[in-house]
Amino acid sequence: MAIYAIGDIQGCYEPFQQLLRKIDFNPGKDTLWLAGDLVNRGPQSLEVLRWVYQHQNSVEMVLGNHDLHLLAVSEGYGKVHPGDTLLEIVHAADGKVLLDWLRCQPMMIAGQGYAMVHAGLLPEWTIDKALRLAEEVENELSGPGYRELLARIYGNKPTRWSDDLKGVERMRVIINAMTRMRLITRDGEIDLAYKGELADVPANLIPWFDAPRRRSIDMPVICGHWSALGLHVTEDVLAIDTGCLWGGSLTALRLEDRQVFSIPCRAYQTLG
Repeated sequence: MAIYAIGDIQGCYEPFQQLLRKIDFNPGKDTLWLAGDLVNRGPQSLEVLRWVYQHQNSVEMVLGNHDLHLLAVSEGYGKVHPGDTLLEIVHAADGKVLLDWLRCQPMMIAGQGYAMVHAGLLPEWTIDKALRLAEEVENELSGPGYRELLARIYGNKPTRWSDDLKGVERMRVIINAMTRMRLITRDGEIDLAYKGELADVPANLIPWFDAPRRRSIDMPVICGHWSALGLHVTEDVLAIDTGCLWGGSLTALRLEDRQVFSIPCRAYQTLG
């Protein structure tokens, strides 16, 4: 019995299936932890979502920014960008079933001595607090008012956490940190502009996981989202988005011994 954490799939169904064969995944025995962004920009988003739905008893996942974008687009909010591969899901015969299921998936999970979130956690948040904040968003997304939230998730502000935040501003900070953040300023403000490599990070910014006095450091955090970072494994952070969509690889990490398994991918999209 093994647990494998897998980075951003983004509709790259064939590499996903190749990786499952490489790890000899047994859905009756093993479990997948999927780091979000199951869909979008790869050629087979619908096939990925169908597979995960069909194997949901062997899968735990967190929502990524592209998964939320799909949910918003399906309700008529947001803009379908060039290169998006979302409408095949929206128009599929089983699309509503898949979307209703996706909408009820968690923003963050924890167990087996690890936490998982798609992008990152703000330095003020302990693991327990982050799980509570994730649950606030989950309750809205799975509740009767989910359309109102999806209509208002887009936006880069507020850029800083406060316990006094309420309503959509509170939801947006939580969502942006957990699904879009890579870097913060040195005084803890979210930066959503820089997407490049670690070596080129501007001097006024730091990776969220290197924040001084980060309160979630007591539990290793698994994340994806930052494809230019690549595989980045330390004692307390395991970043596993290795850029399958862009011609990198799709990576699985076995939690019990941190062994890494990767499948090379051909590029489905090009940068620039």
